[in-house]
Amino acid sequence: MDSPGYIVLSRLVAAQRMAAVTANNIANADTPGFRAQRPLFGAALEREMGAAPMRGLRDVAYAQDRATWRDGSAAPLIRTGNPLDLALADQEAFFAVQTPAGERYTRAGRFALDGEGRVVDAEGNAVLGAAGQPIRIEPGAARITVRGDGSVETENGPAGRLRVVRFADAQRLLAEGERNLAAPPDQVAQAVERPGIIQGAMEGSNVRPVLEMTRLTDEMRHFQLVAQMAEREGERLGSAVERILRRR
Repeated sequence: MDSPGYIVLSRLVAAQRMAAVTANNIANADTPGFRAQRPLFGAALEREMGAAPMRGLRDVAYAQDRATWRDGSAAPLIRTGNPLDLALADQEAFFAVQTPAGERYTRAGRFALDGEGRVVDAEGNAVLGAAGQPIRIEPGAARITVRGDGSVETENGPAGRLRVVRFADAQRLLAEGERNLAAPPDQVAQAVERPGIIQGAMEGSNVRPVLEMTRLTDEMRHFQLVAQMAEREGERLGSAVERILRRR
C-alpha cells in the first residue's frame, strides 16, 4: 500500500476514535460529576522519499491520536436535599477517596454511609478527610452538616474536614472508570482551603445530549465517507497490480 492508502487508514482510525469518545459522552449524560471528553489529534509528518531539498519538497501527513481532553465547563447542580450529596463550587477542585488502588479524585459528590459509619462514594470507596483518614459519622447521629470549607459536624460535635484538592494541570489526570481520576507522579495534590462545598446538591454531567447526538451523527457520516475512500483506494491498488501482472 502506498502513502495515500496509509493516510486514509490513519484518518479512518481517527474517525472511529472520535465516534467512540462521543458515544461514551452520551452514555454518561446522567453520570454525576462526569465531564465531556474530546480526542486530540496531531499530524505525524513523513518526508517524501526522493524529493528535492527545496523544489518539489512535500510532506505526507498521517492523523495521530495524541490524547483525550476533558471539558472543564461547569455542570448543572442538582438539588436533592440529601445531606451527603455534596457539590464543589470550585471548578478545579476534587474530592479525595481511598480506593484499593490508592488515593483517587472525583467531582461526583453523591455520598452515603456504610455499615461502619464511613462516608463512602457510589463504589463504596471511603471519602478522605484532611488528615488522609476516612470521614466517620458516629452511630445515631441524626443531623449531618457540611460547611463550605469542608468541615463535617453532627449534633454530637465535629466529625472531621473533607480533603479537597486541586492540581497544577488537571488535564494530566488519568481517568479510571467514569468518576475517578488518578494523578501521575508529576502532579501533586494541593489542598484547597475554601472549596465552596454546597450541601444537599450534587454536580451533574456537563454533557449536552442533543449537541452530542448531533456531533455523533456528523462523525458517523464522516466515518462512512472515509471508509468509502479507503475502499476506492483498495480498488485502485488492485487495478494497478492487475495491469502490471498483465504486462508481464
